[in-house]
Amino acid sequence: MSIHESSGYLRKVALLRDSVPSFRQYPFNLQAVRELDELSFHPKVTYLIGENGSGKSTLMEALAVALGFNAEGGTINFTFQTEATHSELHQYLKPVKGMRKPRDGFFFRAESYYNLATNIDALDGESSYGASSPRLIDSYGGKSLHQQSHGESFFATFLHRFGGNGLYILDEPEAALSPSRQLALLARMHDLIQDNSQFIIATHSPILMAYPDSIIYELTADGIRTTTWEETEHYVITKQFLNHPDRMLRDLLTDDDDDDDD
Repeated sequence: MSIHESSGYLRKVALLRDSVPSFRQYPFNLQAVRELDELSFHPKVTYLIGENGSGKSTLMEALAVALGFNAEGGTINFTFQTEATHSELHQYLKPVKGMRKPRDGFFFRAESYYNLATNIDALDGESSYGASSPRLIDSYGGKSLHQQSHGESFFATFLHRFGGNGLYILDEPEAALSPSRQLALLARMHDLIQDNSQFIIATHSPILMAYPDSIIYELTADGIRTTTWEETEHYVITKQFLNHPDRMLRDLLTDDDDDDDD
């Protein structure tokens, strides 16, 4: 990991353990946080994976807020707040930045993307624009994100708002994307990485976590460990299901009472 630390916009993040008030209270009681000392980031793509409740979104949110992003998503210029639900974890994280400074940045959070789209429409509605003055929505493709399907509005942000030379933090970006759109997002990521961008992504998608030049951290009941794509449960279970759908469906859908009758 140390070979990567000098080349990314974000090298690593450290937990200020001596300042933590108590590891018995949320969010510090999450095992991934309890065991966290520091986490190094790949200069291209870093993935955080794990079961629901493992702390992925909590850690991603805290990292984004510690870097100056709005807790509900957007660039560092967004300040809207629908409801203050983020934890205090960001106060105890110390981001360690690289030598280069990104020219672009975005915290994409699927859970609160609707709120982001609403804020963009509201800001454009409050502003006065001349004939040649761009609206905020023009940076997202020019069409209100609320006037598109959920998946189309997601992809509009990836395609139009992400401009390269950027640090992009994505929390479950696959939430509204079809498999073909997930593949398209992988291609878009590659274009942006070629344009000196760095990604940190929390995901459940075995498609999205397939980018080859990356590191995968799995949040487990024992803490955080590195793993490979082929070793992830997401890959293994998906492959088993696609290779043996009849057998897996039979095992899943067989009634226990039927087994007792045999």
